[in-house]
Amino acid sequence: MTYPEKQDGLMSRYRPTLLELEAALAVASRGSFRAAAIDVDMSATALSNTIARLEGGLDTRLFNRTTRSVALTEAGGIFVDRVGPVLQDMHSALDYVRSHSTIPSGTLRINTFASAAREILSPLVLNFMRQHPKVEIDLMTEGRLVDIVAEGFDLGVRARHLVPRDMIAIPLGRPQGNAVVASPAFLEKYGLPETPADLLYFPCIRIRLPNGASYPWLFEGNGEALRIDVTGQLTLDEPSLAKAAVLESVGLGFFMACDVRTEIETGQFVQVLRDWTPPRDSLCLYYPNRRNPSAALKAFTEFARCQVSNL
Repeated sequence: MTYPEKQDGLMSRYRPTLLELEAALAVASRGSFRAAAIDVDMSATALSNTIARLEGGLDTRLFNRTTRSVALTEAGGIFVDRVGPVLQDMHSALDYVRSHSTIPSGTLRINTFASAAREILSPLVLNFMRQHPKVEIDLMTEGRLVDIVAEGFDLGVRARHLVPRDMIAIPLGRPQGNAVVASPAFLEKYGLPETPADLLYFPCIRIRLPNGASYPWLFEGNGEALRIDVTGQLTLDEPSLAKAAVLESVGLGFFMACDVRTEIETGQFVQVLRDWTPPRDSLCLYYPNRRNPSAALKAFTEFARCQVSNL
């Protein structure tokens, strides 16, 4: 990169913007412009231009870039080590001021998975937004478990056993359960499995986890827990695709019960092995214990506690 020549001391008076500093820290943390762009809510191109503007203003290269990687230079490492704590103090000061606001405002970022998002969207998120029109909700759904603090989320929603111990948790509604389902046509052709072990003789739709591993189907009954590694021609990692495959009688499917409630009620799916799929942990809203939570975060958690019976 060629940096502009210094003229009349203008470069020495360069003052980076807060956005430029946060962009640099995001790239350093993620090691990727594409991933960092999501964190700072801009395109990868805009982020690259922002970093270029910062480096040009400082007349110093902060990152070594190749087509496959991004790494801090020596100067970049020093920059991040010194600027990071300063920005953290600045954000703490802003949080302190926001915590004393009487009107909830700003953006709340929530991380969860798709089926949980559907469970909380109407009774919790949309109702909260109607009462607090100055609060924006950024709801992200993904299959992998994330560190909500490290990845910049205010709140998370997961099954109780997946909530980190150092988080404050608010149980949401009734316990969740799994369901094994098939189309009526499939059961007419293949018959009905009576125990989880019978699944080894039936075509099933396998589940692929975000880390690439196959997800075993888990059951409980007669005082024992069973883990069945089912077989089948088709492996999927998205519930909506799996439901489409079940409707086409490709195989038995394993879902969160809330994901297939409508299909069961309308007769499109038939639930089997009910006695082996008892309710498991309830969903929990969770968040870190912050000294100065924003007015929006306080309002949302208080609203969630009041809405538990409706979820």
